[in-house]
Amino acid sequence: MQRTLRKSATDRSIAGVCGGIAEYVNISSLGIRLLFVFLPANFLIYILLANLMKDKPHYL
Repeated sequence: MQRTLRKSATDRSIAGVCGGIAEYVNISSLGIRLLFVFLPANFLIYILLANLMKDKPHYL
């Protein structure tokens, strides 16, 4: 089965971007959130990903 990068349906704080990335790479979403806090362009990257990533179906 091919994995695709999608927003998380269950692990969401704002838009599900960090939860989706964490599910894709199979690590804790806390680590991804901390990475976004310390990135210099974190707000811009997060907004772009929130608009570009597809939503995960809620039934999966």
